[in-house]
Amino acid sequence: MDTGRMAFRSQTRRARGDLGLPFFIPAEEISAMRNKPMIAVWFSSGAASAVAAFKTLEQYSDSHQIRIVNNPVLEEDSDNLRFLADVGSWLNVEIETASNPKYPSNSAVDVWAKRKYMAGVSGAPCTTELKKNARYIWEKANNPDYHVLGFTFEERKRHDRFVLSERSNVLPVLIDQKITKADCYQILTDNGIKLPRVYAQGYPNANCIGCVKATSPTYWNHVRARHKKVFDQRAEQSREIGAKLVRYKGQRIFLDELPTNAKGRPLKNMDVECGIFCEERFNS
Repeated sequence: MDTGRMAFRSQTRRARGDLGLPFFIPAEEISAMRNKPMIAVWFSSGAASAVAAFKTLEQYSDSHQIRIVNNPVLEEDSDNLRFLADVGSWLNVEIETASNPKYPSNSAVDVWAKRKYMAGVSGAPCTTELKKNARYIWEKANNPDYHVLGFTFEERKRHDRFVLSERSNVLPVLIDQKITKADCYQILTDNGIKLPRVYAQGYPNANCIGCVKATSPTYWNHVRARHKKVFDQRAEQSREIGAKLVRYKGQRIFLDELPTNAKGRPLKNMDVECGIFCEERFNS
């Protein structure tokens, strides 16, 4: 049985149990549920996508089959897995995974090594391989009718760009309800969900630590201070590949050339999201 059908059956059994209904489902009821339009919610292990999943279930669960899907990436903080499990329990759903079989390790480091490329103005190959291509494979197998991403109210322009460049069938669940990033944090807190610990460590999102789309000296010196081992790994691999990841005084330089006291914009003003899209969002 494919993973999508297993997730569908597991979700259905739990829902019927909560309502006190027997687990046996009549054939006509199964047919009706399978004939519902499908919404794929792309959960990135961040606060916004978690609330997007919550609001999608709240608004569409009676009329649509809803699948919540995560693209695992090895370089994300391990606490993201705890957050994923907490969100799944909170929503009473099974969060599926979508991976690219070309990279069974789900490792961004492996992608950079194989592609001999880390990042540029058009984005990063790790997002292309581990998020975009993994999504395309999942889409081809499951044929969702609509997509939901964690675009918040202040990210309408990003949503519009995604609709123009990627998919037109995106439901702007958070934007329509004018839910901001701050609102997402509050909704999770109010429901007893602890945010991924990277937020408390001063990072602006729950992306991989040492995100190669970042070019800010503020960001990279923050990584060096909080996660020295990761900084050293990125510096070594970027040297091997020839990737100058950081911009300092208007010039691209290697990470190991970055002065420890170099600063750009404050971290709180930076906004790099690594969902199923990829764009360079902050500089100096």
